[in-house]
Amino acid sequence: MALKQVSSNKCFEGFQKVFEHDSAELKCKMKFGIYLPPKAETGKCPVLYWLSGLTCTEQNFITKSGFQQAAAEHDLIVVAPDTSPRGCNIEGEDESWDFGTGAGFYVDATEEPWKTNYRMYSYIKDELPKLINANFPTDPDRMSVFGHSMGGHGALILALKNPGKYKSVSAFAPICNPIQCQWGKKALGGYLGSDVSKWESYDATQLVKSYPDSRLDILIDQGKDDQFLSAGQLLPDNFIAACTERKIPVIFRLQQAGYDHSYFFISTFINDHIKHHAKYLNA
Repeated sequence: MALKQVSSNKCFEGFQKVFEHDSAELKCKMKFGIYLPPKAETGKCPVLYWLSGLTCTEQNFITKSGFQQAAAEHDLIVVAPDTSPRGCNIEGEDESWDFGTGAGFYVDATEEPWKTNYRMYSYIKDELPKLINANFPTDPDRMSVFGHSMGGHGALILALKNPGKYKSVSAFAPICNPIQCQWGKKALGGYLGSDVSKWESYDATQLVKSYPDSRLDILIDQGKDDQFLSAGQLLPDNFIAACTERKIPVIFRLQQAGYDHSYFFISTFINDHIKHHAKYLNA
């Protein structure tokens, strides 16, 4: 599959690049950011996938989080894909900020008119890793995932639905229980239809209840003054309760007053997350 390089910038002795490709899964052109640490020039490196939140593209994380220095220090390739298909000419895809373009929710849609293109779950789980492993010096057996908000939801469900595939998982302010919040009800209803039982397979709080073992250390950071926490969109308490019941280790850090849902919050704690993943990826 052909890759077209869009940009390349030297950063902490490695390179932050952006590529474009034709996605077979999403039936459109997709972009992703990839950071190649200095070690990638001489050997294979583990890969950490970042999933962004609502309205984001591949640019938000690579330009705002400041992750590159820690990634260089820990010899990690970091991949940041876009959050949805784009330019598919689907009626209504650009009508709202929390559904359609920029809001793929990391599910495989089953409803018209979304099901042909909106297959972000399979894109992130299968197509993108195959593409990355075929074109970059990766160790395909060492892979982890993390994300923010809608992307935190994506990271959690990918880890929980695929035991053993990812060495570690973490999230910033994830949507933990989408079947119970307005964002989730809108997205899952639109992409998957009205049968709520189908939604449960993309809900971290539901998935953790049947996760087959406890070998998954989860790190979650949440800002105390996150406007979406107080609005009931994130519901981390539901997820923590389910993890506790199943004896699945979760480190939940409610960061002090003032920290919100923004990339200022993410950049403050990003190094902790890179270290969390490096511990498992470099073991």
